[in-house]
Amino acid sequence: MNNALAHDKKHIIIVTVAIMAIAMVASLVFKPHVRAANDNTAVASYKTWKEVPVKGSEKVKPIEVKSFLENIWHSTGIYKIIHTETPEEAAKAKLEAEIVEAEKEAQAKAAEEELLAHPVEGWKSVIMILIGFIIVYLAVAKGFEPLLLIPIGFGTILVNIPGAGMGSAPDGMLHIIYSAGVGNEFFPMLIFMGIGAMTDFGPLIANPKMALLGGAAQLGVFATLFGVAVLNLIPGIDYTMLQASAISIIGGADGPTSIYVSAKLAPEMMAVIAVAAYSYMALVPMIQPPIMKLLTTKKERLIKMKQLRVVSKTEKTLFPMMLLVLTVLLLPPAAPLIGMLAFGNFVKQCGVVERLSKTMENELMNIVSILLSLGVGSQMTPEKIMNPNSLGIIILGLVAFSIATAGGLIMAKIMNLFLKDKINPLIGSAGVSAVPMAARVANKVGMAEDPTNFLLMHAMGPNVSGVIGTAVAAGVFIATYGH
Repeated sequence: MNNALAHDKKHIIIVTVAIMAIAMVASLVFKPHVRAANDNTAVASYKTWKEVPVKGSEKVKPIEVKSFLENIWHSTGIYKIIHTETPEEAAKAKLEAEIVEAEKEAQAKAAEEELLAHPVEGWKSVIMILIGFIIVYLAVAKGFEPLLLIPIGFGTILVNIPGAGMGSAPDGMLHIIYSAGVGNEFFPMLIFMGIGAMTDFGPLIANPKMALLGGAAQLGVFATLFGVAVLNLIPGIDYTMLQASAISIIGGADGPTSIYVSAKLAPEMMAVIAVAAYSYMALVPMIQPPIMKLLTTKKERLIKMKQLRVVSKTEKTLFPMMLLVLTVLLLPPAAPLIGMLAFGNFVKQCGVVERLSKTMENELMNIVSILLSLGVGSQMTPEKIMNPNSLGIIILGLVAFSIATAGGLIMAKIMNLFLKDKINPLIGSAGVSAVPMAARVANKVGMAEDPTNFLLMHAMGPNVSGVIGTAVAAGVFIATYGH
């Protein structure tokens, strides 16, 4: 029994460390170099073929390899445990927090004054209302994430009705919803708790190597940073590094994480980022199959994988706790997301609070999804959507999601060069965070080649590891640029 338990713990540790390590290393390898001047008129610059000014990045510190590693180390739980904060450091941190809060209030006030000075033309509101109806149509008629896009569409319609005041501060219903749980990341946390209660990590624990596929799919997240730098070369498009970090999470096809990161780093772009993330999640069955067929041969698509071993209840119960401990020690900025994921999953697996598990999976998840989507829709206003930057986000999202899909496929092909028991590369496409849709698509494409080749459970391994990987990537961005 002791040997079996030790074996279980070994698999759990391998899985969690692999996912977190891959995501953190990828953030170091694939990030673009950013420089910020320190004078009063400073602007950040992306070092691509030449330096391109990026307005609004005056507060972004230079990020080089040494400073990046130091920043990550200082943000770990281990450092915070062994390091005693001096009164000077505490005072400095408090002052910085007060400055950030004052800046947010000043920006909000400036935006309100700008809106009052230049009210939105009626025709723009009409266009946004039409966009809301289109979103609803796509959700109902085409089946694109209806549980999320229907309330987002209605939120878009309601907030843009002239004179209705649905999104007006302080009493507008949609403004209250947004302030209560979207702008402060409360609803995304509850969504992650529900996802944890709905997720079975068994396939990942049974085959820890699948964590590599989930990590490789994060290539789409970090490659997006380069895409942002390229788009900044286009006149009229101007992203800051903080906005680039928020946009890049779209590459993981993870709606709640996209909202969480944008709320912390780029709240002004939350609406279009959220809609793009959820839209590409809904379009997984259309976007992924052509890429999967392009990057694999028929012989590879016909590979049959061995049946997964049975995962014990002990392993499933220990996994979320080990994941949480590692997050606390290595990357606390990711703890809000991974912590709620682990909490929901532990409630599901421990088996002693079935009522709580069912509530998280069903009633609570449904209620929060409605409120979160309405809150996102409330941000779909002309001044936030009808500009070149928003169009660039839509383009970047598609490219990022495609690269993420390709990253998982290519990693599976590379792994097959060294493995005796070959992996069907199709399951690498499930490394994105769209659970369980991406796994179902991989299974469907595989069965199209051979109706007896069931890949669903194998694909769930990289699929759930992608959820963790994207959360870790989000934590790295917040740890690097969040202060």
